[in-house]
Amino acid sequence: MPDDIFEEYADDYDRWFDEHRDEYHSELARIRKVLPPTDSRSIEVGVGSGRFAVPLGITLGVEPSRALCRMALQRGIEVIRGRVEALPIRNGSCSSVLFVTVICFLEDPFPAFRELHRILVPGGFLVIAFIERGGNIHRNYLREGGKGRFLSRAKFYSSDEVQALLRDTGFRMEEVDSRVGFCVIAAQKE
Repeated sequence: MPDDIFEEYADDYDRWFDEHRDEYHSELARIRKVLPPTDSRSIEVGVGSGRFAVPLGITLGVEPSRALCRMALQRGIEVIRGRVEALPIRNGSCSSVLFVTVICFLEDPFPAFRELHRILVPGGFLVIAFIERGGNIHRNYLREGGKGRFLSRAKFYSSDEVQALLRDTGFRMEEVDSRVGFCVIAAQKE
């Protein structure tokens, strides 16, 4: 992940959620619809500043950026510094994993998905949300900027590509909501 951007511009990243409240709340509502009830074993990987974890009742997160860790801590999230490719989490210890707009910052998502599968209990759920390549949101960011400083290093995927990666790493699709270029997938560990 391009940690340096999130370190240097953490405040700008976090402010986006206030400046684009309608878009943020729409994304949050779509995630809430497919996320199973959270418990003490739920985790957000790539928790950022805690903008999704807090309203969804997730109290534990993993995040590589120190600056974003501090923000998440201030919002009441217990944060473990780490990267999705090598999660400092025991095998089969999480009931559900939330993974929002992280895939676009990975060099190779396959090892990340294997790690997410590893930390889930049998039958556990992964909810992944991402900006789809070529979708409305992706095209708007390219044209208008917005999160451009953060997304300039991003690699975007189609819903079909992400679903194939999930299947290849041992997940079964439960629900796919692909609208306006923001895709939300609920998958269960097989």
